[in-house]
Amino acid sequence: MTGRDDGARPGPTRDDRYTEVIDRFGPALDRLARAYEADPDIRRDLVQDIHFAIWRSFATYDGRCALRTWVYRVAHNTATSHVTRAFRLRRQQFVMLDDLPAEPPAQDQPTDETVGRRHALARLLALIQRLEPLDRQVIVSYLEGMEAVDIADIVGTSRAAVGMKVHRIKRLLARRFNEGVTHDR
Repeated sequence: MTGRDDGARPGPTRDDRYTEVIDRFGPALDRLARAYEADPDIRRDLVQDIHFAIWRSFATYDGRCALRTWVYRVAHNTATSHVTRAFRLRRQQFVMLDDLPAEPPAQDQPTDETVGRRHALARLLALIQRLEPLDRQVIVSYLEGMEAVDIADIVGTSRAAVGMKVHRIKRLLARRFNEGVTHDR
């Protein structure tokens, strides 16, 4: 027999999968883009590029990995390509994880707790944006609550390597973040 006679409905279309992904992961994709691009105007373009790449990728998605893993892999690869292009265009230099300098001293500490948290988050994000693309990819995925095994699948390494890298990045970010706080006293 060469066709489907069993009355089964065809699988979800590319548009169906895209809609599901945006409903489920839209805010996380926005946060991911923010970790890769500081400029809001350029970030909007990056978000559009990520959305298009995800939609286009469903032409080849075969379900061998979790949908979340697939989406993050496509999004991170798109963002990494964006950063690489920006690097070539702007000739900015990435820093090795151990060479990441402390953030410039913070401004006056706000008295409003919410503003203080936003400021701290912005400082942390600025440090993350200075990481090399692979380190950025690992820590952003970790901060989105992904398991080490899923992150390893996205970046193409072992679960143990991801665990060690996450630990190292967290320690470095905490040290650099605290050094920035210490300098403004």
